[in-house]
Amino acid sequence: MKKSIWHRYGYGWVTLGFFILSLVGHWVFAWFAYVDEQNALGASVEVSGYLVQVSRDTLENWQSEFLQLLWQIGGLAFLLYVGSPQSKEGDDRMEAKIDAILAAVDPKNADALIHQIDQAYEGRHTDFRWTETARKDSAQNPQSATAGAPK
Repeated sequence: MKKSIWHRYGYGWVTLGFFILSLVGHWVFAWFAYVDEQNALGASVEVSGYLVQVSRDTLENWQSEFLQLLWQIGGLAFLLYVGSPQSKEGDDRMEAKIDAILAAVDPKNADALIHQIDQAYEGRHTDFRWTETARKDSAQNPQSATAGAPK
C-alpha cells in the first residue's frame, strides 16, 4: 500500500503548520502594535509603513533565530553526510587500535576472537573497509575463524 504524501511527510507538514501559524500571528499582532504606535504619535496608519516595519522585524527574527538553527542542524547533517573528519566520532580508529592491542597480547587467538566479535556485531560497522575485510576473511577461510574462538 502506498502511503499518502500527508503520511510520508507528516512531521514536515506539522512543522509547516506551526511555522505558518506563528508567522501569521506575528504579523497580526504586529499590525495591532503598529496601529497603536501610529495613533499614539498622531500619525496616519499606512499599510506600506506597516509592511516595511513588519518585514524588517521578521527578517531580524529570521537572522537571529531561524538561520542560526538551520545552520546548526542543516550544516551538521551536511557535514555528517559528506563524511567530514570533524563529524566522525573515531570509532573505527579506536576499533583498529583495540584489534592491534588484542593481537599483541594474544597473537594465537586474536584473529579468531576478532572474527567472533565482528560476527556478533555484523552490520553495525560504520566503515565499509572493516566489513569488506571480514567478508573476505570469511570467504577465504571459514573454519579457521571459529576454530580457536571461545564459546
